[in-house]
Amino acid sequence: MAEKKRNLKAKIKARKIQPRAHRADGVGKRTASPATLEYIPWSSVALEELNPLLQRQMVWGQQIMLARVLLEKGCIVPEHSHQNEQLTYILEGALKFWIDGREIVVRAGETLSIPSNMPHKAEALADTVDLDVFCPPRSDWINKTDQYLREKK
Repeated sequence: MAEKKRNLKAKIKARKIQPRAHRADGVGKRTASPATLEYIPWSSVALEELNPLLQRQMVWGQQIMLARVLLEKGCIVPEHSHQNEQLTYILEGALKFWIDGREIVVRAGETLSIPSNMPHKAEALADTVDLDVFCPPRSDWINKTDQYLREKK
């Protein structure tokens, strides 16, 4: 196993793939320049505490965002909508969504596709690790104007 890690590190170095530098607030700098290849270990991304039951990490490119969201059991994500398409993939735990007049429980190994501008709300039924993909990136998350997540619910 150690040999495989050394080989991977050597390949990464040879290809000049480097971890992305992050500011102290966890937000990576973005410019209008062409997209570049970036190697980003989650361990290098700041863990942002939004409220006592909700934390997240996020990285983004020019047209896509990936967020790792940690929700403790009972955490409520209030109803909201956004222009961004969203794919939610549950790694651990389960989220109950209220969306499109239905209740949908998404468990580990399952995905929910949420169209643009569709109001939705969620509750963590267990301690949950969720990956959310957004297109385009969520400017309210990047700019930290997502007040609906920053209050204890």
